[in-house]
Amino acid sequence: MRIDNQNLTGATPAESGRAHETEKSNRNQALQTGTAANDKTGDRVELSNTLETLSRALSANGSDRASRVQALAAQYQSGNYYPDSAATARGMISEALLAEGQ
Repeated sequence: MRIDNQNLTGATPAESGRAHETEKSNRNQALQTGTAANDKTGDRVELSNTLETLSRALSANGSDRASRVQALAAQYQSGNYYPDSAATARGMISEALLAEGQ
């Protein structure tokens, strides 16, 4: 079965093309002027304080991780780094199982 979408709207191909161009133009203009809230067909995104809290937590985690990597690098360079292969294997398996469950 074949459906001709041009006939579903009742508009001729030329009219539907112009309507699409007008809609696209309006959307671009709203994005440029920041007036998308006035466009009833446009999407809106509101970010809450949760995003700010998450951002701070990720930044803190990043700096903790960076300091841990530096400490491990210093241990490795001095010859005092002895990784626990069993703990590494357990961590890899746990991570793989968590990823598989998602």
